[in-house]
Amino acid sequence: MELMGIADEGAVTIDGQIEVTQALGWRWIESRFVEVEGFEKGSIHEIPDAAFDVVADKLEESGVGIYAFGSTICNWQKTVETPFDVTLAEVARAIPRMKRLGTKYVRIMSFKPADDADTTPPEVFERVGEVTQRFLDEGLQPVHENCMNYGGMSWQHAEELLEKVPGLKWVFDTANPIFNADRRGDQPWGMQCPWEFWEHMRDHTAHIHIKDAVKTEDGEEYHFPGDGDGRVRDILKDAFANGYDAGISIEPHMTVVFHDNDSAAPEQAMADNYIEYGRRLEKLIAEVR
Repeated sequence: MELMGIADEGAVTIDGQIEVTQALGWRWIESRFVEVEGFEKGSIHEIPDAAFDVVADKLEESGVGIYAFGSTICNWQKTVETPFDVTLAEVARAIPRMKRLGTKYVRIMSFKPADDADTTPPEVFERVGEVTQRFLDEGLQPVHENCMNYGGMSWQHAEELLEKVPGLKWVFDTANPIFNADRRGDQPWGMQCPWEFWEHMRDHTAHIHIKDAVKTEDGEEYHFPGDGDGRVRDILKDAFANGYDAGISIEPHMTVVFHDNDSAAPEQAMADNYIEYGRRLEKLIAEVR
């Protein structure tokens, strides 16, 4: 088992991300967005080559590695109407960077569905299938996250995606089902159940995202692991009982929310929360094991 975090929730810069990782005694980062001096913050696979070189050098000097890319490939910022060349270009930029860093896993998604969508169009399977194969051909493993995408519309949609995209594996997010509709059957839809989704994805899961939340009238409210409705304790206990020994990554969302443009926090608050979140997860893991 390897513990890590989506480190842009602990710090903006690569120096800060390395620092919070080392403060926890961890050796891995799941890299999503990063900033180096002289360059704007950006995705690990989209920042300029010169910025990436700085990131790679600092990681090598520190001994901290990148376990997975939390990529923007096929994510909820794109739809099936987005030109596929955009996605293929992201894949082409990600592959050599993953190889340089010795990174095996890359988080992908399956595009944003329309608000009333309840089925997955063939184009999604085709595009995700091609993306998956391009990574597999290079010895890299794509993992799909249950999020605001076609594969995340329910556990049945997830199973269909995996059936139609050979070689794709899953990154299970414990909190995302809380605020995603279960798009099966007639509307109005209810919300998904984290435990039910986990039960069906357990055997396909190669990576786990830990965040916890409760649904509110205004959206969702995030909590430390085990303090929300994400069934974090039950899911981890079940995972270990079934031999899970891969990556577990924290994604607190408590001081900043990646996809919320109005979400911001001082760097020290981010770091403090990230470190406390990691320590609480370690304690929870020790209890359930």
